[in-house]
Amino acid sequence: MAFSELLDQVGGLGRFQVLQMVALVVPIMWLTTQSMMENFSAAVPSHRCWAPLLDNSTAQAGVPGALGPKDLLTVSIPPGPNHEPHRCRRFRQPQWQLLDPNGTATNWSEAATEPCVDGWVYDRSIFTTTIVAKAFPSYASTPACVGSAPLSRQWDLVCDSHALKPMAQSIYLSGVLVGAAVFGQVSDRFGRRLVLTWNYLQMAVSGTAAAFAPTFPVYCLFRFLVALAVAGVMMNTCTLLMEWTSTRARALVMTVNSLGFSFGHVLMATVAYGVRDWALLQLVVSAPFFLCFVYSWWLAESARWLLIKGKLEQGLRELQKVAAINGKRAVEDTLTAEALLSAMREELSASQAPASPAALLCTPGLGLRTCVSTLCWFAFGFTFYGLALDLQALGSDIFLLQVLIGVVDIPAKIGTLLLLNRLGRRSTQVASLVLAGLCVLANMLVPHELGALRSSLAVLGLGGLGAAFTCVSIYTGELFPTVLRMTAVGLGQMAARAGAILGPLVRLLGAHGRSLPLLVYGAVPVLSGLAALLLPETQSLPLPDTVQDVQNQAMMKATHNPPGPTVLKSTHF
Repeated sequence: MAFSELLDQVGGLGRFQVLQMVALVVPIMWLTTQSMMENFSAAVPSHRCWAPLLDNSTAQAGVPGALGPKDLLTVSIPPGPNHEPHRCRRFRQPQWQLLDPNGTATNWSEAATEPCVDGWVYDRSIFTTTIVAKAFPSYASTPACVGSAPLSRQWDLVCDSHALKPMAQSIYLSGVLVGAAVFGQVSDRFGRRLVLTWNYLQMAVSGTAAAFAPTFPVYCLFRFLVALAVAGVMMNTCTLLMEWTSTRARALVMTVNSLGFSFGHVLMATVAYGVRDWALLQLVVSAPFFLCFVYSWWLAESARWLLIKGKLEQGLRELQKVAAINGKRAVEDTLTAEALLSAMREELSASQAPASPAALLCTPGLGLRTCVSTLCWFAFGFTFYGLALDLQALGSDIFLLQVLIGVVDIPAKIGTLLLLNRLGRRSTQVASLVLAGLCVLANMLVPHELGALRSSLAVLGLGGLGAAFTCVSIYTGELFPTVLRMTAVGLGQMAARAGAILGPLVRLLGAHGRSLPLLVYGAVPVLSGLAALLLPETQSLPLPDTVQDVQNQAMMKATHNPPGPTVLKSTHF
């Protein structure tokens, strides 16, 4: 008996699948806030050097009363590149000659300035604190600004320390990459549900600890641990949903899972709009995972994984539990260990030889699938995170942009579901990546002054990448057998995170040409989408459980024989 047939008997889309989907997708929404949080918690506010005449009441006592804050700013802070107050330098001594109406603004030399040796004054009108501008005892300044005490300069990630902010993002993304490498193989060995439970706990504890981090390196360490768990949650959620859902409903359930990320973008903007303190924001997005950890003990382990690993008794209990929840009482009574053993004797013998991760590249029929699907994952991570982790660079309201990313994502992913059922997996994967890349490339032709149009094209491109993510999540699970599925998904997640780490670095090309970053961001998904034409179509095919199943599917395609239950009966549960 094929496992897909067995799953149909106990219920492939019933009450159990609905409850499981809610229990697994809600954490995905909160997980998205962890990934996007540093758009807000690490936002760089406007800032200038702390200056005694402006920020020290004692020094202000000797200033003539006729001088206002604007005049004091003129004599204390030199103009910057954009003729605004310089962010990283101040005058060593007040330049009173600059107040002379007959003088010029250039009546000073570079030697008259110095770095911000006493700290910075930050604009707190949008965020009260960020990791870039940590809260300290403040001094009076303009109404929208408060400053830092001269002796408290830790976490001032500006000027000479400005590279520490992207370093924090890179450390987080590196954690997701390492987590994908580790938890993919761990889940294939120890089970999906057990690893997922551990990941919920790790994310809750590490995220909470990050809010109380005393130093920046400690903060980065805890964010790295959060990122490890993020990778495990994403992979195991996707795999549990896929392995407990019937073939005909698989695309629907995986699209709902992908929509969890879309609603997570909206949730992130909503929470960040109400919570403007970075530490409190970190707490708010981490605490829900304690609840997820508690209820995850009642989630069902993947029966497909249990059976392929030879754990008949445990697999039987999970199947009986699902049959009971779905109201299949008659099937629950007929499910016995003897019946399962009789039905899957050949499958067990086929899976006795361990399938190593090297089989993904060395086994005929898997090598090409591995390379192309990994490339599609890389393209998504490279372009999506290259654009989405730098919303301030788009020059608009970052709260609104974060909402728009999620709002545009929703119809894009619903449309992806329709295309997956009409066009199939391969055509949808190709179309989503190519169209997303074309939207990004179109921005090269838009003048920089048309900020609204540039933002709209960027958001549309991100929506296309969201659709590509939905498709590749489903496609990868269908391309690889159960014994290697989590390893393959982990490899894809690693590629996506490697792309996410490299993506922000492409912005450095802007020094050689304003359009060069957009050219690279757009070309990568277009080329990856075209490469996806080399993948086989998997629509309506049962999930393969062993490497032999994949090879059988390839043989059937080569002989142009339609897949039928009699052909697969000897290699599926």
